[in-house]
Amino acid sequence: MKFALFVFSGSGNTVKIANKYKSILEDDGAEVITHMITLPLNEVDITPYDFIGIFYPIHAFNAPKIVLDFAKMLPVSNKKLFIVKTSGEPLILNNASSLKLLSILKKKGYNFTNEYSYCMPYNMIFRHDDGFATKMNSTALKLIEVDALELVKSIPHYLKKCPMGGVISFVFRIEHPAMKVNGKLFRVNKNKCVNCMQCIKNCPTKNISFENGKFHFKNNCTMCTACSFNCPTNAISIGVLNSWKVNGRYSLTSEECFQQTTHKNYCKKAYIRYFDEADMRIKNRI
Repeated sequence: MKFALFVFSGSGNTVKIANKYKSILEDDGAEVITHMITLPLNEVDITPYDFIGIFYPIHAFNAPKIVLDFAKMLPVSNKKLFIVKTSGEPLILNNASSLKLLSILKKKGYNFTNEYSYCMPYNMIFRHDDGFATKMNSTALKLIEVDALELVKSIPHYLKKCPMGGVISFVFRIEHPAMKVNGKLFRVNKNKCVNCMQCIKNCPTKNISFENGKFHFKNNCTMCTACSFNCPTNAISIGVLNSWKVNGRYSLTSEECFQQTTHKNYCKKAYIRYFDEADMRIKNRI
């Protein structure tokens, strides 16, 4: 069986999930290629592959615009399709994030068979404490060992949708044009910047350039925050959402625990349900 995994990732959470899928599928004897979704978008030949997988982080209850644009470029096909997404919280409303993407691909003939969602540490809104980030990361990696085998064994898996999810997702899609505007408000603190150019290298939409000693932010921002999250000196402000900025990678070697910070009650019931259901799937693995 041959898999083509198409991945959009900002902070690195989603590409980590995709790489875990790739490893497990290859261990089971599958042939797997991974293609990062970046600008400029280029046509990709999917003819050799049996399964198409699209991986993305959820942005405001939607797939990022670049992912939708990529889906529009894919050829008409009856290939099997699965979707994998990541988010910082396990709200059922997040399951609606794939509706627009599926609308595009089903019209092209793709055979949608599986969908999975994993909680991974925020790179926006607030910073999870390291114990909780470790728990999220390890749970996701264990779940993938179950979920990837469902793909191999052709066992369908779908996520429960929220009754008003489609409407809410549609309303929040205003984020797509809004983030283009906000992206032009990004700024670099010259006193902190060390000119490592990691922000330019990490930007998947090629939105940042450096000319005549100054950083320039264009209008292709998708608000993945790869630039600010990975900045080694926390030198980048992210416009009107700067108060939500998270900078720097998490330590994922801490003892696993629920959040201990002032955000310990944030979506608490949803997190408990997510981890309980994950533990059950892991214990009852195929």
